[in-house]
Amino acid sequence: MLLTSARAASVLGVDPLAIERTRLTDAKREAVRAAARATDLERRADDERDAAAKARADEAVVAARIERAEADVAAARARVAIVATLLARQRAALGEQQAPVARLVAALTSLARRPAALALVQPGSVSDLVHVRAVLGGTLPVIRRETAALRVDLAQTRALQASAALAAASLDSSWRALLGERRELAALQARHAGAAVQLNRAALAQSDRAIALGEEARDIIDRMAAFGETQATLGDLAPLAGPPRSAEAPEPRAPVYRLPVRGRLVTGFGEISDNGVRARGLTFAVAPGTIVRAPAAGGIVFARPFRGFGTIVIIDHGAGWSSLVTGLGQAAVRRGVAVRAGQPIGRAPANDAPRVTVELRRQGRPVDTAALIG
Repeated sequence: MLLTSARAASVLGVDPLAIERTRLTDAKREAVRAAARATDLERRADDERDAAAKARADEAVVAARIERAEADVAAARARVAIVATLLARQRAALGEQQAPVARLVAALTSLARRPAALALVQPGSVSDLVHVRAVLGGTLPVIRRETAALRVDLAQTRALQASAALAAASLDSSWRALLGERRELAALQARHAGAAVQLNRAALAQSDRAIALGEEARDIIDRMAAFGETQATLGDLAPLAGPPRSAEAPEPRAPVYRLPVRGRLVTGFGEISDNGVRARGLTFAVAPGTIVRAPAAGGIVFARPFRGFGTIVIIDHGAGWSSLVTGLGQAAVRRGVAVRAGQPIGRAPANDAPRVTVELRRQGRPVDTAALIG
């Protein structure tokens, strides 16, 4: 197939190596850009998470201030109630001490309303009136002296009541303002947290793109090497008339395929994954520490951790077929070794919800494994 492509490119006057070099340069440049975008998005996501954490901390401080304000408001209202009780008692005591004056005033009022002719008819009434006035004149100064301190206390209590009511109103206003501030901080924290999630998803998408571009660059390098090897062969075969026509060579068959793990299918081929990217393989939820096996025979070309994908193992099955297995906790193979179908290549992580993803690719393009699983 490479010979045919190289011959066609030669007939058209196009250097296939130049084309592949251009593609390689573009793929590497895009991979670097995607990685840079992923790094920038991760940094921005970290900033948003930091902002969300700060908002949560500020909210906690405001919550503590609200609790203190609520306690102060309750105490102020209790003081108002105590002052009101004290004021009522002082008013009652003042009323008791002023009772004699009230009775005297009532008596004088009654005498003042009696007709003058009645006083002449009842001679004793005039002497009684004089006597009452004398008693009243001597009693009033005494009552004023006795109640002077109580009147002062009463005035102070009224002032204290007004001050306590004013303080309670001020504290209540502060409490309401703190409640509003807390609501604003909670909303700010939610916005930052949401932005962090979105940026993290975008960063994962860019990381996924960087991996894909890196694999594309590797495939281009392989094709360039193959083109280089075929140049001499093309030169040797050019003078020959060529073999007689025959049926075209059969299409390279796909490897017999098996699932690398047993688990619950979370994302199917072509579905939108949790990070918002269209899935190019199958993702399984598995038990912690589950053994992950090679889906088909081949050679290990990559086996190490990569960004947020856990440990990644890439198996080259030959004829342009390769498998990408991600989400491993650790790898049991290394680059350059050959594996059989079903041979353990690692284990799932020991965390609470491990997920393992397998992607089958041909010439770098994702292939649905549904029809190949045997």
